[in-house]
Amino acid sequence: MSEPPDGEPPTGLELTTAEWGMWQAFRNGSTCDLRSRDPAQNNPKALHPWGPERSVRARVVALLLLKGPPATPGRVAALKLNGVHITGTLDLAGGTVEPYVELHNCRFEQQLLLPESKFTTLRMVGCSIPRIEAARLSTEGDLHLPRCFVANGIRLTDAHIGTDLLINQLVVHKDRKGRSIAADGLTVAQDLQAEMIESYGELSLRGAQIGVSLSLRGSLLRNPHGKRALNAPQLTVERTLYLTAAGLGSSPFTSGATPPYGITNTPTRGTRMQRFECEGGIRLDDGRFGDAIDFYQARFIMEADQELSLRRIQTPEMRFLGERPQRGRVILSGARVVNLVDKSTSWPGAGGLWMAGFAYETLIPRGHFPLSRRLEWVADATPEYAPEPYEMLSNALRLSGEDADARVVLLAKQRRRRETLPLAGKLWGYLQDWTVAYGYKPGRAAIWMAVLWAVGAFFFHQRPSELKPGESPHWNSALYALDLLLPVIDLGQDGYWRQQGLYQWAAAAMILLGWVLATTVAAGASRLLRRQ
Repeated sequence: MSEPPDGEPPTGLELTTAEWGMWQAFRNGSTCDLRSRDPAQNNPKALHPWGPERSVRARVVALLLLKGPPATPGRVAALKLNGVHITGTLDLAGGTVEPYVELHNCRFEQQLLLPESKFTTLRMVGCSIPRIEAARLSTEGDLHLPRCFVANGIRLTDAHIGTDLLINQLVVHKDRKGRSIAADGLTVAQDLQAEMIESYGELSLRGAQIGVSLSLRGSLLRNPHGKRALNAPQLTVERTLYLTAAGLGSSPFTSGATPPYGITNTPTRGTRMQRFECEGGIRLDDGRFGDAIDFYQARFIMEADQELSLRRIQTPEMRFLGERPQRGRVILSGARVVNLVDKSTSWPGAGGLWMAGFAYETLIPRGHFPLSRRLEWVADATPEYAPEPYEMLSNALRLSGEDADARVVLLAKQRRRRETLPLAGKLWGYLQDWTVAYGYKPGRAAIWMAVLWAVGAFFFHQRPSELKPGESPHWNSALYALDLLLPVIDLGQDGYWRQQGLYQWAAAAMILLGWVLATTVAAGASRLLRRQ
């Protein structure tokens, strides 16, 4: 083809009427609007055919974006389409697209190929696309895909987004590998806004890095027959991960998005308040979250072999305020949290919670969360006895000034440990529990001492025979009973008298009981000193 005049299409490229209008709109920076006057005909997801009057070839679109004509003097070239049917495969792989691109309500006949391409800003709003291949895509500004419908998955592996990635109200179905969005290694400089999306397959964000916040408010993730609906180990979010409910018009991200790129006021699931709902497992292992993870009003629908896995995550605050999972497991093994904000009705029951090595500093319960229920929470998480969850709970209570509750937790730990001991250990444990509650209730030891002292003083009221006549002190039954009860300490009574028969057995029992009380109190005191 010969070189065309400046601003004209290449010689031999015969443009249709729709393509010629698009060509001129590109040079002017205006919108090529091919929508029908009948609104029912403008839904790109509907089955209504769009004729040649609304169709342009992907080849012509690629020519405009990669080597388009110069702008009309005084204007800025840009590709802005509305209600256009793009036929063929739009292949921009490896290309650099300098013009501004904004597509509204467009229908793609075949997949969109963008691997290793570079854009300034790319916005596609309400479009229907069979598939998006965009591995290692790079943008200087935003990538917007709100309200789009993608039938066979999106690939954004190792993509780099210069500012925001906005996919609010996106509907995406899985590809041949079962993934709806494959975005492993994705880097987003600012926010990833994925509110009220519908994902049917695995949403994969392994090793992704988000510069500000990641919001999945009100989204529906559904992968019931796969292992996970959200697979995001080693995810880094500099601020907050939101897996919460969303109300139309109430999202903090909506107001900041330039219209019409935010959330519309049309509810997709029939209500203006939509929960975050996940049908399938979630994996956030080894994640780092700079401010918080928020599960407010989240709903998890899992099978028995699926997990909400939070192994080894680190975050200043975790708000576990969702709906109690009926099946599956919540795994917190090795996680580290400063503030744990939770409700008693959010945690799963026995066998559904694992938290060996889970570390937190402060408990912030929402609503009624009595200590008895908190102890059940620990017991549910430890089908087999482990001391760490009890000690962690006790430390958190002590830091908040609730020393009495902290001692109750440690007493529960000793009682739970007693169940694992052999018979002799159990009997000794019951004795310590009945007498001084393993040393965590020292006042009980004083009561036992007083009772035994009074009983002994009354029982030994008769003066016994002397061991060495003339050398014994004046008989005092109260001092004699106290001398029997107190080990190590000698009050000068016990070694001068000879008890016989029943009195001898009573004296031996007093000595043994004194040692029991003394050793259990000493054990409790040593535990207290170690904790301090």
